[in-house]
Amino acid sequence: MRWGTVSAAEHPASPDPSLPLSLGEELRHRAKHLPDTAMTLGELMDTLGGRVSALLILVCALPFCAPITIPGLSTPFGVVIAVLAARYAAGLAPWLPRRLRAVALPPRIVGRVLEGGGRVVGWFERRLWPRWDWVADAPWKLRLHAIVILFSALLLMLPLPPFPPFTNTLPALTIVLLTMSSLERDGAAILAGHALFLGTVGYFAFWGTVVWETFRRLVPALTG
Repeated sequence: MRWGTVSAAEHPASPDPSLPLSLGEELRHRAKHLPDTAMTLGELMDTLGGRVSALLILVCALPFCAPITIPGLSTPFGVVIAVLAARYAAGLAPWLPRRLRAVALPPRIVGRVLEGGGRVVGWFERRLWPRWDWVADAPWKLRLHAIVILFSALLLMLPLPPFPPFTNTLPALTIVLLTMSSLERDGAAILAGHALFLGTVGYFAFWGTVVWETFRRLVPALTG
């Protein structure tokens, strides 16, 4: 099982129906054909075609790759990524609970995310290529990559304050890099994604230790 493939027939408004679109082109294409009215996450999911898992994971992760905090969005978007990655790792078809599918999305924001995401994904596509098949192609390894994406989504879901920095950026970059490198079957980039995940876990562990030690020293001082 892969993230999914797409045929030209799934692009009714594609400029050239005889050619399948690249992932970056597909995101930009979808951005141009969004409805003007508000849409739900489920409706967006239904429009994404055969590569819905990969596309929706990228759409949810890309806004957090910049070193800024987007209040209130990392948790629901992280849940979406976690559910899709968990189902992929279990060999199940893409699915979201009714409650998540009903989440309303402003069309202007969705359009900007799809358009900007298409450019970012296109940048990755020009720099990734099939190599190191022993990393990229084994089915159990593909599921392992999905499990790492799942744990990265759990880190993204944490309702943390703006400080320390990069607590959204590092998990989001891990998700994007592993998703893109798995799609492009780039084993070297996949290993880089796993290395970034280990660095992200170390970063969270460091700040967790700092917070715990601060709390442990502060409580006696306040109660004494």
